[in-house]
Amino acid sequence: MATTEKSIDTLNDLIEINNDRVAGFEKVIADIKDENIDLKELFQDYSAQSREFSQKLTAIVAANGGDAETGNSASGSLHRAWIDVKALFGGSDRESILSEAERGEDAIKKAYRDALSSGELSADAYETVTAQAQDINAAHDRIKALRDAA
Repeated sequence: MATTEKSIDTLNDLIEINNDRVAGFEKVIADIKDENIDLKELFQDYSAQSREFSQKLTAIVAANGGDAETGNSASGSLHRAWIDVKALFGGSDRESILSEAERGEDAIKKAYRDALSSGELSADAYETVTAQAQDINAAHDRIKALRDAA
């Protein structure tokens, strides 16, 4: 497909955005009020999902001789704006919480789509990223459905 270095760079971008996703959901979880307690469990699941995804991507980077990212993206990406839920909407309005979560999911969904279309992933990485992208898309769709129902 492409060089190992480009594949590692692309994987590191996905590791960073997964780390951003974890930070975003953890902030939301901390700010959610009791009336939206069901969202806490859902967001905890998605936070755990991104931790697992980061670990799998890190293993691929290491297996290819690269150094994996351990932090969040340099630009504070994914939507640092949506992380500060309390400042945006007090953490209590269900539709607002879900709308902001959906925006965050839009960003990670795009990052996976871009990684898959880049042609820069090794074969083993492509397989893993494809599987993760399917789960990311399902998470996005679930959050969107909940927002539509709110």
